Amino acid sequence: MKKGIEEKTMSVPFYKLFAFSDSTDVLLMIVGSIGAIGNGLGFPLMTLFFGDLIDTVGSHLTNRDIVDIVSKVCLKFVYLGLGTLVAAFLQVSCWIITGERQAARIRSLYLKTILRQDIGFFDADTNTGEVVGRMSGDTVLIQDAMGEKVGKFIQLIATFLGGYALAFVKGWLLTLVMLTSIPLLAISGAATSIIFSKASSQQQAAYAKASTIVEQTFGSIRTVASFTGEKQATSSYKELINSAYKSSVKQGFSTGLGFGVMFLVFFCSYALAIWFGGEMILRKGYTGGAVIDVMIIVVASSMSLGQAAPCLTAFAAGQAAAYKMFETIKRRPLIDVFDLNGKVLEDIQGKIELRDVCFCYPARPKEEIFGGFSLLIPSGATAALVGESGSGKSTVISLIERFYDPNSGQVLIDGVDLKEFQLKWIRGKIGLVSQEPVLFSSSILENIGYGKERATVQEIQAAAKLANAAKFIDKLPQGFETMVGEHGTQLSGGQKQRIAIARAILKDPRILLLDEATSALDAESERVVQEALDRVMVNRTTVIVAHRLSTVRNADMIAVIHRGKIVEEGK
Repeated sequence: MKKGIEEKTMSVPFYKLFAFSDSTDVLLMIVGSIGAIGNGLGFPLMTLFFGDLIDTVGSHLTNRDIVDIVSKVCLKFVYLGLGTLVAAFLQVSCWIITGERQAARIRSLYLKTILRQDIGFFDADTNTGEVVGRMSGDTVLIQDAMGEKVGKFIQLIATFLGGYALAFVKGWLLTLVMLTSIPLLAISGAATSIIFSKASSQQQAAYAKASTIVEQTFGSIRTVASFTGEKQATSSYKELINSAYKSSVKQGFSTGLGFGVMFLVFFCSYALAIWFGGEMILRKGYTGGAVIDVMIIVVASSMSLGQAAPCLTAFAAGQAAAYKMFETIKRRPLIDVFDLNGKVLEDIQGKIELRDVCFCYPARPKEEIFGGFSLLIPSGATAALVGESGSGKSTVISLIERFYDPNSGQVLIDGVDLKEFQLKWIRGKIGLVSQEPVLFSSSILENIGYGKERATVQEIQAAAKLANAAKFIDKLPQGFETMVGEHGTQLSGGQKQRIAIARAILKDPRILLLDEATSALDAESERVVQEALDRVMVNRTTVIVAHRLSTVRNADMIAVIHRGKIVEEGK
């Protein structure tokens, strides 16, 4: 776990956070920055007017027109308030809007990139919990780092610089003396930011791993319950949460100590300013208003520098969170489903050939599955692949679907290398039914309709009838509108499998791949599903991975695979 946390401390340069901004975002950021500068200068100007007020009142105590004189100063405060109103509105609204726009764009690009990746990426580089955690958690940190916090930071820096400029104009000597507080402020702020950033990165890594455990546990709750794995899941989750807790404790201590030191410096600065200001009034002819001006401006400007520390912390957290997401967004998959290049034919006959294929899974590069594997399946034939578990039967299915590319050799359909076809088009000609059908938490109609874009209700009903699913669907109270529950938990294994078959044949595939489609069913469910399969295999090239004789007895050819090689083949 420590290794993963160390990797997470990598970050992107701050300007890279805005890599996905468009012209509208640039305009919003410029306007927001101008508003932030105006808002930041508001406080130093207010202090300047306050000093003028003190001098005015002090020099006109016996003047009967003091109210009129003071009223003119008061008008300056009103004008300043109106100007600050406009500036603050532009600052906050523009930065929040552009932050939301860019974060939404990053979320969309990240999801699109994840969906674009080849299956090998999911085997070796990521998991569901990490993806969900990054989309829900890391994007919030990124948005925080490039949204309102940027405007706030610009505002505070404008207050700092503008304040010190006015302070030097009003009393440069007193300002120089008070500048001694700056190094202490900078050191405490920088130390707080660094410690907070490191702890934040460790916390993010721990929470990402904890999210994975939660997702896996609740996604397989029946398995967890059957093996009484609740204690193990709780223990693993608690360990990671404790790690995140320790990081939070570090954050709390560093932030608390940092703020404490800052306030100590501020109040000591006030003490120094009052004492030295008195000396300046006596020796240099400073007015009371000037001393008050310098004292408040310098301390307030210095405080604004201290208040910028949380912004720097947010920037650091956002930069760390963006690293992995941006690396993923930049990644170009080896097999790109969004690539529209490649051959698109009128149709295919369905002849399949694996020629001298060598292959190993990306997650296990040293473990060779195939070393010169060859197999020929004629068009329209039903081929059964049998053999012990781990022999490579399901790998054949994965290669035909082009979930993976072979390390060497070729996978051919109708004599054309699978790599030469447009991936989206060729997958539209292939239907897949797996051992454990995956159903989405929606209605039966939507689950079957997932197999074909813009499928009509009549087509869905016809596919359900062909898959031997129409009878049990019609008996349900809501028919095709019945919700199947998460992962299809409201349906039996046989019912789920028939819906999966209907989904697979909805697009009328020329090649049908059945990866142990009946192995997890009882005898009666297997009989019903097998009847459905016998009906849908007609006039299609079908590849069956199976263990049971009942599944393969009607096959045109049977290939026995052992340790990645065909040891026996016949009809």
